[in-house]
Amino acid sequence: MELEENEIIEDFPVVHNSAEFLRILFGKKKTLTIFWRKKKMKNVITICAMTLLFATAYARAGTWTTLDYPGVTRTQVRGIDGSNLVGGYLDASDTWRGFRYNGDDWTSLDAPGAYGPPVGPGTVINGISGNNIVGFCDITIGYASGCIYDGTNWNYINKPPTYDKNGQLVETPSTRINGISGSNLVGGYSANHDYGFLYNNITHIWTTINKPGSTWTSVQGISGNNLVGSYGTAEAIHGFLYDGTTWTTIDYTGAACTDVYGIDGSNLVGRYVDASGHGSHGFLYNVTTQVWTTLDAPGAKYTSIFGISGSNLVGTYQEDDSGVDHGFLYTVPEPATLLLLGIGGLVLRRKDLILKNL
Repeated sequence: MELEENEIIEDFPVVHNSAEFLRILFGKKKTLTIFWRKKKMKNVITICAMTLLFATAYARAGTWTTLDYPGVTRTQVRGIDGSNLVGGYLDASDTWRGFRYNGDDWTSLDAPGAYGPPVGPGTVINGISGNNIVGFCDITIGYASGCIYDGTNWNYINKPPTYDKNGQLVETPSTRINGISGSNLVGGYSANHDYGFLYNNITHIWTTINKPGSTWTSVQGISGNNLVGSYGTAEAIHGFLYDGTTWTTIDYTGAACTDVYGIDGSNLVGRYVDASGHGSHGFLYNVTTQVWTTLDAPGAKYTSIFGISGSNLVGTYQEDDSGVDHGFLYTVPEPATLLLLGIGGLVLRRKDLILKNL
């Protein structure tokens, strides 16, 4: 079979731009409109092979790796920096203990003096940046303290208490650190309202982050000047992106709630609950292309993605309602790599093949 100049292969969906091309790939479409400029194609089978390669690669090339701390039934991977992963596991006494995992070895992390049940949760680890690992624990009965571990020492960080005009103590807030980037820490504190915060561990400057009109705000992740998290209204839970000036609501279309947990450059990760309210889905969202990708661990009813570093995503999933958590590492297929592989496999002369308006 040969194609004449500018002849369209019938029944193939049209690709209008690069973003739509990626949507087609992520959507597992196996065909696309091919246009010819000047020369004839000698083997149309090559086109089918190329498109099938693209679609199959995107549908299957992502790698899911289950990560369970040895000997326990609940593991959550909540942060990633390069090859280092952090999170927590629930021990036999229902106490949360932190961990660091480098791909080979698991290292348990317990903040000194942290209360377990019924007083506190134990040690909850949420993020990592370089040698610094952050989270929270209860070292004082009645409220939580943020904690940071540098590989040698544990330090505790608390939002300063509030006082009335007479100098009387009004409230000591609970402080929870959810994310870290360099010397900047983000999280939430509880006072008369749940607020998010940005804290610099060198200058010791606190900045309250409160979405206007919200009933509560929690900052979950940070990348450069950009903060992500969630806020509540009377109607729903919404994700957000905040650059210090502009608030952008991040909601998966049709979802009952959206939580944004992590950010790396223009890529955001989190979870959403669909309108049925049954189960949750992990997602990867690019704020530049505005492309959403739903990512559900194989066989899972609930999937949450907490952290991202390059093409690697981490989180937790549950297969049913039993409460058993499994941690995971998911590696996203690289679009550029797939394109090069596909193009390299074509037996074509240069400029013979074009994608309409790509």
